[in-house]
Amino acid sequence: MATVSSQQPWTYTLDLPHDPRAAGVARTTLRAVLFRHAISELVDVAELLTSELVTNAYLHSDGPASLRLHSTGLEDERLRVSVWDTNPDIPTTFRERVAPPRDCDREGEGGRGLLLVQMCADRWGSHLLDDELCGKRGKMLWFELDANGSTYRTAA
Repeated sequence: MATVSSQQPWTYTLDLPHDPRAAGVARTTLRAVLFRHAISELVDVAELLTSELVTNAYLHSDGPASLRLHSTGLEDERLRVSVWDTNPDIPTTFRERVAPPRDCDREGEGGRGLLLVQMCADRWGSHLLDDELCGKRGKMLWFELDANGSTYRTAA
């Protein structure tokens, strides 16, 4: 089955329950969307970073989450992946834009996901949300990848 690349912007939103399987569902959805829109070159890094943000939402909030995929659809096509959760606490690395530490706890089982986002995404950030903005409370963490020459691919 052929895929069709669109020059038009597109957006998909997926509501995720507070469930440990949510990251897998998010990865599967992301992969399907990127293949159908003929930007499969972003799949590997986008899956990794999406998984990290969705896992972070599951581990640090008690409520549902939401995944939003958006592409500019233009010649300089960019993919933006946003993950909303109910916890209003923005992690320090996203709030203060601190540089990733050179050393990490090599014995630790976690704590590297958001650093991967910083290192592999072309752009990343966060937004604190309240009811007036979009009817949801909590935070949104996001990253962008450029379809033409992502930082991750050119550094690899």
